[in-house]
Amino acid sequence: MIVSDFSRAALRSKLASEGLNLRTGPVVTRIHSTEAAVIDGIARQYADYPVAEAGEFVDFHVAVTRPAMLRRWWRPQAFFLVDGDSLFNPLPADQAFPLLEWGMNWCISSHCHQYLIIHAAVVERNGAAVVLPAPPGSGKSTLCAALVQRGWRLLSDELALIDPRSGMLVPIPRPVSLKNASIDIIRKFAPAAVMNPSVFETVKGTVAHMQAPGDSVRQAHRAAAPRWIILPRYMAGQAASLEVMSKAQGVMQLAENAFNYNIHDRNGFNTLGAVMDQADCYRFTYSQLDDAIEVFSRLETRT
Repeated sequence: MIVSDFSRAALRSKLASEGLNLRTGPVVTRIHSTEAAVIDGIARQYADYPVAEAGEFVDFHVAVTRPAMLRRWWRPQAFFLVDGDSLFNPLPADQAFPLLEWGMNWCISSHCHQYLIIHAAVVERNGAAVVLPAPPGSGKSTLCAALVQRGWRLLSDELALIDPRSGMLVPIPRPVSLKNASIDIIRKFAPAAVMNPSVFETVKGTVAHMQAPGDSVRQAHRAAAPRWIILPRYMAGQAASLEVMSKAQGVMQLAENAFNYNIHDRNGFNTLGAVMDQADCYRFTYSQLDDAIEVFSRLETRT
C-alpha cells in the first residue's frame, strides 16, 4: 500500500488516530497530526511512498501538534514531538510541514548511527552516484533538484547515508527542500515539478518542498556506489566549470560535513577512505542550471 491509496478523508483519519507508518528508504516513521498543512503536505509530497504494514518495526514516533491551551487559537503554533516529548521551540502553525521535514531529518541524523551520515545531496545515474557536500547557500539543493528533474535518481538532498560495511550509499529519498530564490528558479526550470506552496518567514527564509520523482521512491532499496565527490558553489554570472580537488581535500569536506564522524571514530576514517578509493573529487562552480546539467552529463560519460 502507498500513501496515494488513501482518500484524503482516510489519510486525515489515519494521521489523527493510530498514525501513518511512512517508509522512507530504510526508515519507518509513525506520524501523528491533525494539522491541515501536514495532511496536505504528506498527500502531495509522499503520494508514491509505501506505508509499512501493521506489526513492522517503527524507528521513530513523531507528531506535529498544537499546544492544548488558548494559544492554539491566538497566534497558533505547532510543536514537533518525538516519543511524546517536545525537543524544539514551536513554530507558527503555517510552518507545520517544514517543521515535520526538519524534525524527521533530525531524527535520522541524531539516531541512525549504523550509517556514517554526511550533510550532502546524493544523486545517481547508471549505478554511479554523485555526493554533493556543501554548506547552506552553496546551491546544493537547487542543483540536486535540477539533476533529478533531468533523469538522475534522487537518493537524498540532505543526508548521505554511507554503509560502513559495504561503502555503499543507502537511498533515503524525501522531498527536496528549496529556499528563497531557488524556489522560482526550479519552478521555471521544471514547470511540471510537484511543489508545495511557499512558506514564508521561516528560520531559513521562504521554503517550499519539491516532490521526489516516483522512480526514485520505488528504487529506494537500491544502494549506489560513490563515484564522484563534487563540492558545488553557485556564483552569479560564472560559467559552469569543474576543478579537480585532491582526495585529501575530499576526505576533509566529507568529514567536516558529517553529523556523526566522531561516533564512528577510526571506523569513520576507514569508511571515508574506502569512499575515496572509488571516487574522483571536484570543485564545481555554476550559475546556469542548463550548463550545470551539461557538465554532469559529460562527466557521466567518462564512467
